[in-house]
Amino acid sequence: MAEACQIVRKQDLPPPGGYRPIPFKRIPAKSYFSGLTWIAGYIGMTTVSAYLYYLNCKQVKKAKIEMRSAKMAIYPMLLAERDREYMKQLRRNRDAEAELMRNVPGWEVGTYYGERVYKLVPPDALVEPIFHEFYAHSDPSAWVDRTELKLRS
Repeated sequence: MAEACQIVRKQDLPPPGGYRPIPFKRIPAKSYFSGLTWIAGYIGMTTVSAYLYYLNCKQVKKAKIEMRSAKMAIYPMLLAERDREYMKQLRRNRDAEAELMRNVPGWEVGTYYGERVYKLVPPDALVEPIFHEFYAHSDPSAWVDRTELKLRS
């Protein structure tokens, strides 16, 4: 057992002559441009980009004017189409009421058993229906599209 303790171990030692010196001095980076060159480049880039920004602003302004003119040109037609569809829906509502109530004795379309509903309004005046009355006889999907139910959740 004494022999097992007598094993010679090899130690790590420095190489003969020692290690090389460790470089720890700061090595400055190579400068490609001087400060004056950087400032001149900055001023040049800013000038070019300002000119391109000016050209873009002119183009955007021209596009806005053109779009505004186009909207103003078609606005009366859109209003006319909206009013036309509104009147068509009122006619569909009137026809649906006449069809539903045709077997009821004494019923006149637009009245309540022959009596005017709105007594203070002239007989030839248009009384705009409330939202639910307007869509009462239309496709349910039209009502859903106009109520914007998805925004309420």
